[in-house]
Amino acid sequence: MDYAAAQGIAFIPFFPVAMGAHAAPDGPVAAVAAEIGATPAQTALAWLLRRSPTILPIPGTTSPAHLEENIAAAGVTLNDEQFERLSAVARPAVAA
Repeated sequence: MDYAAAQGIAFIPFFPVAMGAHAAPDGPVAAVAAEIGATPAQTALAWLLRRSPTILPIPGTTSPAHLEENIAAAGVTLNDEQFERLSAVARPAVAA
């Protein structure tokens, strides 16, 4: 993602939310979502949208209600601490 952003290349993640342990009901995405009054899916999309202007997420949408939830993610704001907390989850672990 960093290379794509630096080169102005669009990065298009397909189905970018609700995957892996970070998306568990007791995971970090759900914790931030509870803090800001959003759904975990909206929170994950908000993180992606803030991460880089070259990210164009394609979330799965199965109903009109789900579409409305996804669109509302554009209005979700993460503070710097929340953004960094979620970014830390996305970074690969570095061996010591």
